Amino acid sequence: MSLRDKMHAEQQLKSLYEEARGYAFEYADSVTERNVFPSPEAIKDLNYFIEDMPVENGDGSEILKQLHQLGSPASVAQTGGRYFGYVNGGIIPVTLATKWLTDFWDQNTALYLMSPVASRLEAVCETWLKQLFDLPDETVAGFVSGTSSAIFCGLAAARYRLCDNKGWDFNRQGMNGAPPLRVISGQQTHGAVVKALALLGFGLDNIEYVDCDDQGRLCLEKLPALDDSCLLILQAGNVNSGAFDPFDEICTLANNVGAWVHIDGAFGLWAGATGQLRHLTEGMNKAQSWSVDGHKTLNTPYDSGILLCADKQALTHALQASGAYLHFSESRDGMHYTPEMSRRARAVELWAALKYLGREGIDELIVGLHERAFLFANQLSQQGFSVLNDVVFNQVVVSCNASDEDTEEIIQSIQDSGECWVGGSVWQGQKVIRISVCSWVTTESDIDRSVKSFVAARKKVLTTS
Repeated sequence: MSLRDKMHAEQQLKSLYEEARGYAFEYADSVTERNVFPSPEAIKDLNYFIEDMPVENGDGSEILKQLHQLGSPASVAQTGGRYFGYVNGGIIPVTLATKWLTDFWDQNTALYLMSPVASRLEAVCETWLKQLFDLPDETVAGFVSGTSSAIFCGLAAARYRLCDNKGWDFNRQGMNGAPPLRVISGQQTHGAVVKALALLGFGLDNIEYVDCDDQGRLCLEKLPALDDSCLLILQAGNVNSGAFDPFDEICTLANNVGAWVHIDGAFGLWAGATGQLRHLTEGMNKAQSWSVDGHKTLNTPYDSGILLCADKQALTHALQASGAYLHFSESRDGMHYTPEMSRRARAVELWAALKYLGREGIDELIVGLHERAFLFANQLSQQGFSVLNDVVFNQVVVSCNASDEDTEEIIQSIQDSGECWVGGSVWQGQKVIRISVCSWVTTESDIDRSVKSFVAARKKVLTTS
């Protein structure tokens, strides 16, 4: 049988899909109770994947079996309720089901002519996001892999517009001789922002860093004088504390002089879609661009990043692409709003999440993450740990009241327990535990179990040190 005939048979019989479904359901049934991080044995078993490139074509069933037997145990159980290391989110069931369906579609979303359904649902998501976040009507959205890419797009649009305002066409004239631009950001800006600035050629030594307060918020009184050459980058959700910069005041100052403001809101921007937490993002609609993830707080599958920009011309000109073979339409052509041309239909999963949750469900999901983070902080405080931040959103910064060395050992002991997984960070000069509550699956029972693992790890380390 030829390879082509073999694949046709697999497509018709659908047995591979049935096997994959069985393995997926087995994984889903066990993920909430298994070790959060893979065991040493599971990681060692990954060595079985190491081999020379096969010469002959393989057996599909055996490939799936190998992935499930060796790959599933070596995955991190971030779709369970006790993973708090990074803001990795969870998966709302309807969005995972949507991803399965759209994987069969396998759409390229560069042009309307490639996928009318993707084009239409991207447009719907764009409208709904503007309504949720109360953004200007002229705002457009680009659906990218994550906030890192979204930041890149937003800052590229800013560079185009700030130069254009000074009579410089950056696309044609480039960097040599371009008017100097000033980049202003808080001292605790995310590494993704720094990376984007480096890729865009701004030069890291040219960033004007502004002091932050004890929660990681940019200090308004430390802000330098602004002018129309300024690109300000603010945070909706400090990576450690979850704190929000004072958007309203800074955006007003920036708008008065023609500066550009980009808000990096990978997980925190969603606070603006709630009633109880909306005050954290007051004034954010005065900015010019925003970056946010669906796969973090909203719990869509990976990957789902979103760039929102109130200056359509700046964005589309900054990300321009053309070719005689490209046929644009009067409908939405997605490639205008992203760096990529070929791109999967990730916005369909985002649409499913927004459609399923509605405003009330989004509010319940996001406020629920905040409430469980607050509960986590209170329980740890009762056990003698020190919570070093104001828990305004979903982040908790915890001190073990121990040396940095002991704190690192406590973190390692918590991770090794398999009960939960948390990461370490440095906050105000000391080693701390960083907790991110970001999955809808997390219950009060998950927090109880996790707190007990903290207590046990501290006892183990401090009684032997």
